[in-house]
Order: sequence, then structure tokens, then C-alpha cells
Amino acid sequence: DSFDILGDGVKELLVGRDDGMIEIYSFESADEPVLRHEYALSESIASIQGGCVGKDGYDEILAATYSGWLTGLTTEPVHREGGSGEELKLSQEMQNKISSLRNELEQLQIKVLHEREKYQQSSQSSTAVSSVPAFSVNDKFTLNKDDASYSLILEVQTAIDNVLVQSDVPLDLLDVEKNSAVVSFSSCDSE
Repeated sequence: DSFDILGDGVKELLVGRDDGMIEIYSFESADEPVLRHEYALSESIASIQGGCVGKDGYDEILAATYSGWLTGLTTEPVHREGGSGEELKLSQEMQNKISSLRNELEQLQIKVLHEREKYQQSSQSSTAVSSVPAFSVNDKFTLNKDDASYSLILEVQTAIDNVLVQSDVPLDLLDVEKNSAVVSFSSCDSE
């Protein structure tokens, strides 16, 4: 997206990447865009948009992730400093917002407890049926021209415990910066 998030009268380029990076590029006197800010999320970004959403006068960047989460980055200051010995007082609006969020959190916790109880009861009954949950897999297999390697990116909405790669030809697995996996090799079976 393009949006004037810095408030300088010139639109910046907002970029959401597959690796979870949000980047803000500005166009100054240089021929190339200049990276001004970046923020890392833990999953790929499906969509990004700039605008005024939460509070008038404060612009925001909204990013939708692969699993459906919405994340917002705001220009509204979140920290306020008080002088020495002064108590920091929250505005009535901020107190109402905090109270509303606490109430919503309590309601969600109660709802989760009820759903867990329902699941426990249904799974222990004699008519319970077990099934594998359906989930979609976001996968990409792309060629990296710089080092003549392929990148395999797998993303699902649940934890990945194991990934098995089977090949008819010998493979060299390369480690990357964002990899937290433990790699183990086994020799190819010719049959």
C-alpha cells in the first residue's frame, strides 16, 4: 500500500512480506526508496493497509496475517512520562478502554472454559467420534537465483512437529537465519 504514515505530505510505501516483515519505505531525493522503519511478525503477511482506524488524528498500519490475525501499528504515543514525584493519571477514555478490554478478556476466558468442558464431556462419551482436524497449508517452493538453491516455506495454523522431505536424488539442506528446526539426515534407500 502507499500511505503518508510519517505525516510529511509524501506517501510512503508500506510492504508486508512472506517472512513476516513490515517495512516502510520513503521516497526522498534519492532515486531509490529508503527504508525508514521495519517491524517483524511471526507469520507471513497476507495484506497491508494504511489509514486512520482507531483514533482520530493518529494514522495506523493494519496487517492481516496468514492465520487471520489483524495487527496494527499506530503513530499514537503509548508511553507517557510524568515529572519527578508526580503520579501518572490516566484519562477517563483510557480507563474506560482498559476496563472494556478486561471485561472482554474475562468473557473470552469463561467461553474457553465452557468449550473445554463440552469437549471433555463429548470426548469421554461412548458415541464420541475421533477425526483429524482439517487445516490449510500455505506452501511455497521458490528458486533463489543468487546461490542456485530452492527455498521451501511451509506455514500452517497449528504447530509443526515434523517435516519429512523425501527425494530420489541426494539433497544438501542449507540452514537459514529464521530456522529453529533441528535437521536429521538418513541415507537414501535405492529401492
